[in-house]
Amino acid sequence: MIKHERIEKNSFLMLILILVVVSVGGIIEIAPLYYLENTIEKVKGVRPYTPLELAGRNIYIRDGCYNCHSQMVRPLRDEIERYGHYSLAAESMYDHPFQWGSKRTGPDLARVGGKYSDEWHVAHMLKPQAVVPESIMPGYRYMFETPLSVHDIAEHLRVNRVVGVPYTDDMIANAAIDLIAQATVDGDGEEALMKRYPGANVRDFDGKPGELTELDALIAYLQVLGSMVDFSAYKANENLR
Repeated sequence: MIKHERIEKNSFLMLILILVVVSVGGIIEIAPLYYLENTIEKVKGVRPYTPLELAGRNIYIRDGCYNCHSQMVRPLRDEIERYGHYSLAAESMYDHPFQWGSKRTGPDLARVGGKYSDEWHVAHMLKPQAVVPESIMPGYRYMFETPLSVHDIAEHLRVNRVVGVPYTDDMIANAAIDLIAQATVDGDGEEALMKRYPGANVRDFDGKPGELTELDALIAYLQVLGSMVDFSAYKANENLR
């Protein structure tokens, strides 16, 4: 009691002891990061976004979709029952910036990939109330009518590589070709695209064959969210516990 009283009455001594405690705690938290090869567990199936998906993600951020939609399922029973398996850190390892968020005016989109058809997404973007009557989301018809910019996509890949996304020189050199190939039905370059980006969805996304629009890119991005990882293996492991 006397020792505590001495510390509490001596502000300088208390400051020194606080700094010591904070320093020790900081070292314990930070030091391991210098010798760990990677702080994020690599998960099979997770790959960098294709040029088309990356373009769609840029549009998603540009139009502020993250203001109403989060992209992280928390490990809570009600969230998992509603949205699916909780999010893994590896699923966001190539997101700069990540889209976890906490605002949910609309539903979480971490597992939206493959949940709805392309046609549903087109109808939803043109007039959300046509498929979700209670929706307060505005329509984004202009995406359906705006040609997608292709000329600078290689630069977007190059900038992402600077911050750690493993885009190769081959991926960057063929970025525009891969972007067009992914949204072109029976087009050239599909085989090369699949080698660079295994499991990529290849089709006309907006229902306008021969026209590459911003909506093609946005839907390609939405359709890949949460679809890279095979969660059946995770569920099997959890059942064994």
